[in-house]
Amino acid sequence: MSIVAEFSVKSDDFALHHALTEAPHMVVEIEQVVATMEDKVMPYFWVSGGDHAEFEAAFERDDSVTNVAPIDEVDDARLYRAEWTQNIESVVYAYIELGATILQAIGRDENWELRMRFDDQESLSQFQTYCEENAISFELNRMRDQEQPMASAQYDLTTKQRETLVTALKQGYYEVPQTVSMSDLAEEMGISQQALSKRFHAAHENLITSTLTFTHPDDE
Repeated sequence: MSIVAEFSVKSDDFALHHALTEAPHMVVEIEQVVATMEDKVMPYFWVSGGDHAEFEAAFERDDSVTNVAPIDEVDDARLYRAEWTQNIESVVYAYIELGATILQAIGRDENWELRMRFDDQESLSQFQTYCEENAISFELNRMRDQEQPMASAQYDLTTKQRETLVTALKQGYYEVPQTVSMSDLAEEMGISQQALSKRFHAAHENLITSTLTFTHPDDE
């Protein structure tokens, strides 16, 4: 069974340390990582939170990336493509040797928070051993078995929670104005309105946590 693990790592052991510390108010979120060869990784990442000119100037002085190019812009966020030239050993090892995948990676100031999927517990242990032996500061915060389909597991939803949200969407619960009430939706799903309300609350909490934040032992 595959494992989903959440890690914290210092930016000087990962990527964009100079750019992130020069512009600590900016947030970097990796959308995709392409490992093209043993010494080359090409990430696509969104940057938001402030002055893009300031952050792009910091790019120029950041030795961990090169050939940075803007790709797209939505509201105050910009999508970039770059070549990752330093601190790529852990990512290459995870992708090439272990077949692991970065599901989510968010960088702020001096830290990155990552969610990664491994094929099994042994692969996760091998990755941790590799990081320890190479003095890479990956700190495991949380792990769980991936017991539900990827569409649910990636967003930390149970099967019932996912089915509830999808059914509500299809029935028009989220439309303005609503085309179905909570009581009608509960009746259609064969549960009480109170049970549906609790399921909505848990699903929304898990969805927001998994997409907008990371769980962490030190979180208040």
